[in-house]
Amino acid sequence: MGSRIEILNDDGYRSDGRRQYELREITMDLSHRGTADGSAMITHGLTQVLVTVFGPREAKMRSQTLHDRAVLNVEVSIAPFSTGERRKRSRGDKRILELGSAIKSTFEPVVQTSLYPRSGIDIYVHILQQDGGLMQASINATTLALVSAGIPLLDLVCAVTGGVHSSSPMLDLTTLEENDIPHLTVAVMPKSGKVTLVTMETRLHVDRFGDIFKLACEAGQVIHKEMKKAVKARTQRLVDAMDTAPRAHGGYADRDIEMD
Repeated sequence: MGSRIEILNDDGYRSDGRRQYELREITMDLSHRGTADGSAMITHGLTQVLVTVFGPREAKMRSQTLHDRAVLNVEVSIAPFSTGERRKRSRGDKRILELGSAIKSTFEPVVQTSLYPRSGIDIYVHILQQDGGLMQASINATTLALVSAGIPLLDLVCAVTGGVHSSSPMLDLTTLEENDIPHLTVAVMPKSGKVTLVTMETRLHVDRFGDIFKLACEAGQVIHKEMKKAVKARTQRLVDAMDTAPRAHGGYADRDIEMD
């Protein structure tokens, strides 16, 4: 049975009005949230993910510590209202465990864990809204949350989902597109060009893999620029706040003069 939606029309437009290689609108928010050491909320179109980071800090269980490096712990939760199926997923859900494992394996070679021996870094990924590209949004939000927490990374990790419709490669897929065409997610470190993750949930012909992989790596450079802008803007706001804050020691000095 054929698809009920037109993935790519004769004019080269997709179901949401984008071109083949066009990314969805991206927003990045690095505002501080609660008691977390770092946090970031990112949206790719209608997909929205919030990541909070705690640590480095002492591990809750001594058996989970390593004497020469920190241990990354990743916990994923999916809000019941994030998708139309209204299904509540438990922590033991297969999809949640696979997503958490992929995020952990992506960042273990990137985070400089050797600087924090016998400690733990806890990463909490909250899926607030889903419309395709869940893996890419989770990885990109985790990158920004780690930067917000001041945890040193070898490079920013940028992830993009790509697929192929007939013989036409496409980037940044929606849920409708992911359900209809073979696709993969690639996470790259743009400065070094190294790849930290390639994952496929569907079968993809080997002849198409190279084209999609190359496109995803090039799109990672675009996301890298947006990440740098978001981090610089956040840093500038912090610097401005420090410059405008009243200096406490100046006030105490004036009081001392008045008392004398």
